Amino acid sequence: MYRIVKRICDFVVAFLALAVLFVPLLIIVIALRFTGEGEVFYRQSRIGYRNQPFGIWKFATMLKNSPNMGTGSLTVRGDPRVTSVGRVLRATKINELPQLINVLTGEMSFVGPRPQMQVDFDIYPEHVRDAIYSVPPGVTGIGSIVFRDEELLLSQPGIDPRAFYEDHIAPYKGELEMWYIRRKSLWTDLRLVFLTAWVVFFPQSTVAYRAFPDLPPRPEWLHTRD
Repeated sequence: MYRIVKRICDFVVAFLALAVLFVPLLIIVIALRFTGEGEVFYRQSRIGYRNQPFGIWKFATMLKNSPNMGTGSLTVRGDPRVTSVGRVLRATKINELPQLINVLTGEMSFVGPRPQMQVDFDIYPEHVRDAIYSVPPGVTGIGSIVFRDEELLLSQPGIDPRAFYEDHIAPYKGELEMWYIRRKSLWTDLRLVFLTAWVVFFPQSTVAYRAFPDLPPRPEWLHTRD
């Protein structure tokens, strides 16, 4: 029943959101068309429900060849691959709005484990991979909230961003997503939507740990962004 109700809510809200946001989205499309490299949308392969790949929609915020440049699939603070308009869209998470299309088609939900690129998905142990995408991936989720300012973590002096992600961030993200799988409910989803809006304005907030006291303990290295 939970999955059916959630799918109906996802479809209705995504449809209404696209209708209400049509004009602002059109303005963004025009702005992107005439700035940077002229690219408007970016579609990238991600791993989704039942570990099946799908194409996630985003507004184009980086140079076309970004995956083959610099830190690859990881983005750091002040990343030179990000365009001027893209910087604003990423800071406000507006670049994620085209994923309303993925929600409409059922490839994604509003709330769920964040879909990963194959190279990052493969870091998880097999049992974590299988559990995480036993539900559709989400536009937002507990991993996105806790790591709202991930770019800052990856920009710490003296670290290798890829090694830090694989050794620290990915394992903890896996724990968070497993927590969500155990706790999933419409009430949990509603609170996560609220927390998502909160961390857009306060990206270093730790409010998630107060809202959900049973979250996996916050690791010491995560305090570096406080």
